[in-house]
Amino acid sequence: MPGPPRGSNSERDLQTVLDRMADGFFALDADWTVTYANDAGRRILRSAMSDEAVGANGAVEGRHLWDSIPGSAETQFYDEYHRAMATQEPVSFDSYYEPLGTWFDVRVFPDDDGLSVYLRDVSERRELERRQRESLKAIQQLYAVSSDHDRTFEEKVEAILRLGCEYLDVPNGFLTRIEDGKQRVVVSHADHPLLQAGETCPLDEAYCKRTIERDTLLTVVDASDEGWESDPAYETFGLETYLGGQVAVDGEQYGTLCFAATTPRGEPFTDTQRTFVELLTRWVSYELERQRAAERLERERNRLDEFASVVSHDLQNPLTTARGWLDLLADDCDSDHLDPVERSLSRMETLIDDLLTLAREGDAVDDPRPVDLVATATDAWETADTRRGTLETAVDGGEILADAARLRQLLENLFRNAAEHGGEDATVTVGSLADGSGFYVADDGPGIPEDERDRVFETGYTTTADGTGFGLNIVGEIVDAHGWAIRVVESEDGGARFEVTGVESA
Repeated sequence: MPGPPRGSNSERDLQTVLDRMADGFFALDADWTVTYANDAGRRILRSAMSDEAVGANGAVEGRHLWDSIPGSAETQFYDEYHRAMATQEPVSFDSYYEPLGTWFDVRVFPDDDGLSVYLRDVSERRELERRQRESLKAIQQLYAVSSDHDRTFEEKVEAILRLGCEYLDVPNGFLTRIEDGKQRVVVSHADHPLLQAGETCPLDEAYCKRTIERDTLLTVVDASDEGWESDPAYETFGLETYLGGQVAVDGEQYGTLCFAATTPRGEPFTDTQRTFVELLTRWVSYELERQRAAERLERERNRLDEFASVVSHDLQNPLTTARGWLDLLADDCDSDHLDPVERSLSRMETLIDDLLTLAREGDAVDDPRPVDLVATATDAWETADTRRGTLETAVDGGEILADAARLRQLLENLFRNAAEHGGEDATVTVGSLADGSGFYVADDGPGIPEDERDRVFETGYTTTADGTGFGLNIVGEIVDAHGWAIRVVESEDGGARFEVTGVESA
């Protein structure tokens, strides 16, 4: 029969070792009778056996395993033990043991006399694995929500509050705005009547008062036990469980993101759960900053549009009138003073055209279409005032995804830049980048000094007396509008080479 033999000192020593094991061990004979169990194994078996099956002083030896444990024939233990006995091969498996609420790693070793069974408590490991799965699922869901461009900010926040409530097992999640000594719930996923969107209260009566005083999350798992009963916030809301953090926008306090319940939690929040809530607060902070930046950009764009409208109407009309009077004056007299006036009016026209273009080209390209780069470059060359220069192309493939009109404007400006700095007979090459990431425009002119290359796209940058300083700035705006990138390097001929990357082939 399996189990420690009786009698000799070595046999008694073996029994002592088995009894001291934290893991459960018991032995069964070929008739499924328990022949031996160490202390842990005895406790496990007693918890499963019916009261009448357990012997005096809690003994389990001599009891038939399956007859003593109600419902045991329908368990994984029954199936695996029988498999080991029938095949005489060891088996191992994990299974949940209902009487103890415990997961066991079970290893069964058969021999001619029966089975030896070892049971290791792996509940902590299984719980850790469960939490890891839940954490991974929560992170995946958070990514799906945050990257969903079809949802508004409020819809995204409501979704992550619902996600946080599920992950933390609490019924209330809410985003607050704190200003002028008051707390206002901005977005909510909650069943608490005072935590619905739009609800307000004095900050002194809110848990958030303590939250914004801290650099880290405020955590409460049993408010009654942690001295909150006399706090006005507890009297108002009655929250026993609370986990919240600050939300800041551009370094300034905005409010809080919180999760709460009116019942005690019973156990501390894990480090992973706290980290998850910190991640949510940072995401909300980032989204609010991005939203504020977008609104600021929209206001600036509207002001630029208004300015462009003023330029177009209030400047172009008198400029047209002035040019008309200049033509009449040229018919009446021959003066050396007329040419400087003509040049000044032409410069004003160029400035106005560039300003209008700059106002127009910054809008994002939302619907790029296939465009033939060579054909567009050829058309742009004809209208770019490049005089006796030469255009060469070295483009691999045909079409790229772009806004055709703005791509042509980009090329025209680069061609004009090459002509202005390289002379009337400049040679300009449009080609594909070797790695296939975009295209380049290179010339054989004097080039751009290395210490000035980062400044060429700034508004007002020019190295010529009659330059407007908007040409390359417009190029940069068009590149940004497409989501591309541009840099300046030296060309093979020592001139300037503008490389545009991030361009998709059609």
